[in-house]
Amino acid sequence: MANTETAAPPRRWWILATIAIAQLMVALDSTVMNVALPSVQSELDFTDGSRTWIITAYTLAFGSLLLLSGRLADRFGRKNVFIIGLIGFAIASGVGGAADSFGMLVASRAVQGAFAALLAPAALSLLTTTFSGGRERARAFGIYASIGIGGSAIGLLLGGVLTEYLSWRWTMYINVIFALVAVAGAFIFLRSSHQVRATSRIDVPGAVLVSAALFGIVFGISNAAEDGWDSPLTFGFLAGGVVLLAVFVVMQARIANPLLPLRVVLDRGRGAGLLGMFFAAAGMFAVVFFTVYYVQGVLGYTALQSGIAFLPLPLTLIATAVVIGPRLSRRFGPRLIVPVGLAISGISVLLMTRIGVDDNYALYLLPTLVLLGLGNGLAFPPSTSNSTLGVKPEDAGVASALVNTTQQVGGSISVAALNTIATTAATAFLVGKAVTPAVVADAAVHSYVIGYWWAAGLFFAGAIVVAALSRSGVPAGLRDPQPEPEAAIIDL
Repeated sequence: MANTETAAPPRRWWILATIAIAQLMVALDSTVMNVALPSVQSELDFTDGSRTWIITAYTLAFGSLLLLSGRLADRFGRKNVFIIGLIGFAIASGVGGAADSFGMLVASRAVQGAFAALLAPAALSLLTTTFSGGRERARAFGIYASIGIGGSAIGLLLGGVLTEYLSWRWTMYINVIFALVAVAGAFIFLRSSHQVRATSRIDVPGAVLVSAALFGIVFGISNAAEDGWDSPLTFGFLAGGVVLLAVFVVMQARIANPLLPLRVVLDRGRGAGLLGMFFAAAGMFAVVFFTVYYVQGVLGYTALQSGIAFLPLPLTLIATAVVIGPRLSRRFGPRLIVPVGLAISGISVLLMTRIGVDDNYALYLLPTLVLLGLGNGLAFPPSTSNSTLGVKPEDAGVASALVNTTQQVGGSISVAALNTIATTAATAFLVGKAVTPAVVADAAVHSYVIGYWWAAGLFFAGAIVVAALSRSGVPAGLRDPQPEPEAAIIDL
């Protein structure tokens, strides 16, 4: 019998390399700016209440446009959408690197996120059609998954190196290099898709509604840091976002070609998986955000030292997600593993509530980062697999996009909400006190501790909700030793 792996053309691995470069670029950009944020804020001079938009502009655009982008790849061809996404990402990155104002940088980050949303579904589809089955597919998807998860590690460290030795602007410029290499590989190695559905309809009104709804909610939460929760602007955007989201849901139930078929999310098991993803991402994004400001603003770490200090988190997460988590999930099922993982993450964040103005990395930060990586490494893989388990073939693409959407939107909302709460706490702490450097440092630590308490609460709430919704036992799809489908790939 012929060995299909041996007979496979060698260009497949060049295609994988091309896709992997694009995946790495998209994954690391969700974290590469984190350690650079203090330097960016110092140069562009924006407020603490506004700083979240450097992160959420990217993740919000990415998450809210993924569903639409999956449909665009089906209609206009995966290769075409992939290349357009790469070129647009490169241009947005170049503009962001040259930004001379806060608004210009935020706008470029949003455009980056929009083109990242084009890249992600197209890349998954290309990988699926290139590696159709067998051990070769398992190996390819294993490499792709590791790059997706490891992108956070590379982003934190690369952001520190570039900021330390060049400038924070190179955290944006570096993407131009990645993109140009990937574009060259795409033109050389990728074939045009012959399965373009030119007659398929795209739910543009649905895409506009859900994007506007998510923007309204995140903007309203972020604006509360500046104007307060009782501000008409805050309330108006929050209320508008909720109303638009409700209208979107009603529309999806009534139209023939919905952007998000409700059958994908109404299944109890898939709902539990999506909520697991939401809470895991929401808690981790918030913890990383506050910890970057703590180690640089209070402890005085350089950007490079910050990147190195964070390495235990992604390294532990990768090891757990790739090696330990899947085995435990196949044995015990997501109903046990996901809540346990979220609870471990919650406990890890409680350790950070003991921080002070003095540096004690080994006592506070190191155990927190290791346990957080362990907890989320347990929660992510089964949540992702459960989120796509049992979907119809025609819903596989939108289910895959929804996993990434849930993750990115969860991070956007949590960072905006918890930063608002923390900023308000810092302002209240300073009332009636002499504003000295020591008092300002104490106020900052107090605000971060408040943020950590809320982040821990998110993890514990997620553990309870997922345990209540998940079905008992091990789903057949998780017991199956076959390679994970493309929808089970994680982007961090």
